[in-house]
Amino acid sequence: MAFPAASASAKSIFKKLLLINSPQKFSPARFSASATASSALRNKGKSKIKSEPSQKQKQKQKQKAELLVKRRTRSDRELDEDVFSKHYGDDTSGHVPVMLGEVLDAFATVNLKSFVDCTLGAGGHSAAIIQAHPEMEFYVGFDVDPVAHQIAQDKINNVLDKDSGHSRTHLQVHTLLKNFKSIKTALHDIDENRSPGIQGILMDLGMSSMQVNNAERGFSVLCDGPLDMRMNPQASLKAEDILNLWPDAELGRILRDYGEESNWFTLHKRIVRARSTGGLHTTRQLVDLIRNSSSWARGGRQGWIKTATRVFQALRIAVNDELNTLKDSINSCFDSLGPGGRLAVISFHSLEDRIVKQAFLDIINRSADEGKDLNHSEKLDSYKEKEVWIKQIVRGQDANVLTKRPVTPSESEERLNPRSRSAKLRVIEKV
Repeated sequence: MAFPAASASAKSIFKKLLLINSPQKFSPARFSASATASSALRNKGKSKIKSEPSQKQKQKQKQKAELLVKRRTRSDRELDEDVFSKHYGDDTSGHVPVMLGEVLDAFATVNLKSFVDCTLGAGGHSAAIIQAHPEMEFYVGFDVDPVAHQIAQDKINNVLDKDSGHSRTHLQVHTLLKNFKSIKTALHDIDENRSPGIQGILMDLGMSSMQVNNAERGFSVLCDGPLDMRMNPQASLKAEDILNLWPDAELGRILRDYGEESNWFTLHKRIVRARSTGGLHTTRQLVDLIRNSSSWARGGRQGWIKTATRVFQALRIAVNDELNTLKDSINSCFDSLGPGGRLAVISFHSLEDRIVKQAFLDIINRSADEGKDLNHSEKLDSYKEKEVWIKQIVRGQDANVLTKRPVTPSESEERLNPRSRSAKLRVIEKV
């Protein structure tokens, strides 16, 4: 299989994999309130020009930036059902890469000589990006799950083997069985001249379908299995330990803060009471405890499934320390980028998205903290002609947030792949 020329767009690559491309446009923006607020702040600031912004002005600049990244923009990319079924209907990994077309768009105009996938999963994003960028010379993929790591490695090797007609001997491929929070150290160990200087980094924070579908991993509310929930099978902490052994107050905090469950206190009491009768050791026992509660039973199947999903989310986050890992890693990833490099993050629930949004705002507001006047312009300038998917940007001295609002899956993707419906894509570019 011959590789596309270096000038070929990511659209043509993705069409072969999954998409039938439609004109790249997004739903009409509806931010009259934000726009009005932003305009008011902007006009008010013009009347008071000082050599150094006051603390009050700095705070206004930060508030303006926050207004600029609220809500969302739905992607209008259309998925073809026949092509989708052909490529993923009998995929042995059972995993479909979420928002693949939008991810390809995010890196399409970047001279992607180096790329890092922080969350390999089944390797779908990585394989497509490698194929779309024949100029790539350096690739690193991280994952703590040995099963996912092997599947991704095989998929990437398969892409390179199929491309035997095009020389890719210059491409260094490194797939690492470790957490992406060690990105700086790992990149330095591989090639100290590469970091900082990476052109593209992707973080896909969702669980892979192959993990959810494997009952023995304990992630599914519909399949009976051990209360495990470890992304890394070598880690010591399991969900079973938290439910049966952790202090009552800490268990309650996890249900409240990580699950965002309104009835967390009632549920917490029931779990603590279950400890006196032998505790909870399987996913079915935990689901039955939730389902048999009168509070949730009145909501029918959807009522208890939603509650169980939030409880499982809370336990999974705690077992894998997901939020702290994300907080610690975003700045490390951004610092690893070279000028013009981009970091794209796909989150799947509000806790993750809140962290990503705030981290991006903190990065572009560094200049305000240093006393520099920021211009959060909505003009697209050089992006307008090359990247029609970018609708509004938020500018900073050191970075530009290219997604004023997070991009969410198209209606057709949500229909064909329901697990994508909560995904949100945010992209930041280093200046």
